[in-house]
Amino acid sequence: MTQPIEDYALIGDLMTSGLVGRDGSIDWLCLPRFDSAACFAKLLGDEENGHWRIAPVDAEDGEPCTRRAYVDGTLVLESYWVTDTGTVKVTDFMPQRDVAPDVVRIVEGVSGTVRMHSTLRLRFDYGNVVPWVRRVEEDRVAIAGPDAVWFRSDPPVRTWGEANSTRSQFPVSAGRRVAFVLTWHPSHEPCPDPCDPFDALEQSLADWREWSSQCRYEGPYKEAVNRSLITLKALTYAPTGGIVAASTTSLPEELGGVRNWDYRYCWLRDSTLTLGSLLATGYLDEARAWRAWLLRAAAGDPADLQIMYGIAGERRIPESELPWLGGYASSAPVRVGNAAVDQLQLDVYGEVIDSLHVARAAGLPSEHHAWRIQLALLDFLERNWQRPDEGLWEVRGPRRHFVHSKVMAWVAADRAVQALEHDPSLPGDVERWRAMRDAVHLDVCTKGYDPVRGTFTQYYGSTELDAAALLIPRTGFLPPDDPRVVGTVDAVRAELGRSGLVRRYTTDGPAVDGLPGDEGAFLACSFWLADALHLTGREKEARDLFERLLAVRNDVGLLAEEYDPHTGRQLGNFPQAFSHVGLVNTALILAGGTDGSTDGSTDGSTDGSTDASTDAG
Repeated sequence: MTQPIEDYALIGDLMTSGLVGRDGSIDWLCLPRFDSAACFAKLLGDEENGHWRIAPVDAEDGEPCTRRAYVDGTLVLESYWVTDTGTVKVTDFMPQRDVAPDVVRIVEGVSGTVRMHSTLRLRFDYGNVVPWVRRVEEDRVAIAGPDAVWFRSDPPVRTWGEANSTRSQFPVSAGRRVAFVLTWHPSHEPCPDPCDPFDALEQSLADWREWSSQCRYEGPYKEAVNRSLITLKALTYAPTGGIVAASTTSLPEELGGVRNWDYRYCWLRDSTLTLGSLLATGYLDEARAWRAWLLRAAAGDPADLQIMYGIAGERRIPESELPWLGGYASSAPVRVGNAAVDQLQLDVYGEVIDSLHVARAAGLPSEHHAWRIQLALLDFLERNWQRPDEGLWEVRGPRRHFVHSKVMAWVAADRAVQALEHDPSLPGDVERWRAMRDAVHLDVCTKGYDPVRGTFTQYYGSTELDAAALLIPRTGFLPPDDPRVVGTVDAVRAELGRSGLVRRYTTDGPAVDGLPGDEGAFLACSFWLADALHLTGREKEARDLFERLLAVRNDVGLLAEEYDPHTGRQLGNFPQAFSHVGLVNTALILAGGTDGSTDGSTDGSTDGSTDASTDAG
């Protein structure tokens, strides 16, 4: 039986992650990196595609635990089972690794005596390869091709092989603890030294608590903000600072549909909002690492700038399908890689330049080559901003003149003007970028605005709307009290609204994205609506919407990409970084920590007002 997406909780070690269901089963785990092939892929198939369940012997397949929660300030998950014979706690986590990735599961008796069972089905290559499993003293080792996994318990418990799985059964009484450790390593290398699971738990708790204590946000909704920041940290690939969009691939935007994509990569579109949330909450190390990743990704020929990259900056992310997996809730195909990497999305040039602007305004130490990269990006954008593109939503239909792409071209020119006005010693022609800024602004207001309906449209010449237009006041393109902004906010809410939340764009009729089917309300866009309501003076409506969005979170505070208000189900890849960035930024705006703009001004003017930066990158 397919568990709801919101029934999962995240564990991870800052290099990869897994999803633990309410029934005690880890149904998704990629080793050794976020983008590696999964060794547990039940999430996208069935139990024969790999999973690891620990639960009471009497718990039926799919039966959920009684309650669960993260230990405060950490990514350590505790699940409690209350049975007729006693209560037991299962603690799941992945310690930050020294050499190899470990998954640790500690079963602890709370009261009475409970008989527990563990069923481990390892299936490498996204559930396609059954490994050869053998016993080595008290341990088990599973090997197939490049992958090797060691499995052990402390203290040892009775374990046997059955139906291509490794099974254990054991009793736990009050105060007794049994730990299981699963360790991956390349099969051609020796097994690394085993970790002590109990020491690893104490160290993991200390590591996460120390990190969480750095948060300087003290406003309303602090618990929700902290949990979202922990989730963003968990989606960060520590060696490079890259933040993946989600830990999964192919969780559907519509149950049974084909809108299933791989999100285990880093998108440039997320950069400005992510950087802003990290800086505003005190996580300067993470902000510096993200900026460094961004500069490495953007380096090179501006014509080759991609919309996304691998977690280490890889450029090749070829898309393929896995026919042996039936898909979550029969939502096929299951895809790995992402063909959108080859699309032209002109908005990413503005995102990169705006991100570096935000870093300057926050006082991050300069990177001497950053300004040269920005000038190269601007040169390219000046020559190409009038081209149609696929837009930020990565449509697989024809290229169009998307309004958001043009607005972000304006952002790129505007931030260059601000930098040069503040520091005239920087190389660059301020009049040239002013002229570009003015030309883009006029173009958008003339061709992208519908004066009859009083709203900006999705693309030039269309009647369709796009929730990305809600970002116009944040960028400073127009001030929040401009009638065109207010009209756009009202139109988006009315025409793209779904039970108070908003979709990205309409999918009925001839879909602009070239795909069949529908999708849910997009959670990041719904947070943008709350921001826009606040900026246009509708404070109560903004706060009510934000609290409605908080109620969408699952029991451990996680959000997917989308939500279906009619069924109450989360949809899309999970957990979604963009949704959690939206939560943090909206909380900051409602708390008065920011006006929501990223241009360094407070009135949304286009007169080249400057920020407080002291360098250019």
